[in-house]
Amino acid sequence: MSYSVTLTGPGPWGFRLQGGKDFNMPLTISRITPGSKAAQSQLSQGDLVVAIDGVNTDTMTHLEAQNKIKSASYNLSLTLQKSKRPIPISTTAPPVQTPLPVIPHQKEPPY
Repeated sequence: MSYSVTLTGPGPWGFRLQGGKDFNMPLTISRITPGSKAAQSQLSQGDLVVAIDGVNTDTMTHLEAQNKIKSASYNLSLTLQKSKRPIPISTTAPPVQTPLPVIPHQKEPPY
């Protein structure tokens, strides 16, 4: 599911990237600065950056993407894809808090 975000500038935009063609990883939002322009948008940590100002990022190195973002003078348009990372689901059963049954002949006598 792709979505577009336009951040109104000038920078700083308030996010960090990781990955790029030179790292054999897709460009991904790795951090969002609280209170920043990015934090006030729909950007989410882990989202994939599909395009920067309309330019596809498939073949961009990390430095090329960084330079493209820095060259955005007023508005920065990003096309992103929501992260497909699975949400961790616990496979262990929750502990059951039930008292042990008391068998009548095992009752302790009162002291």
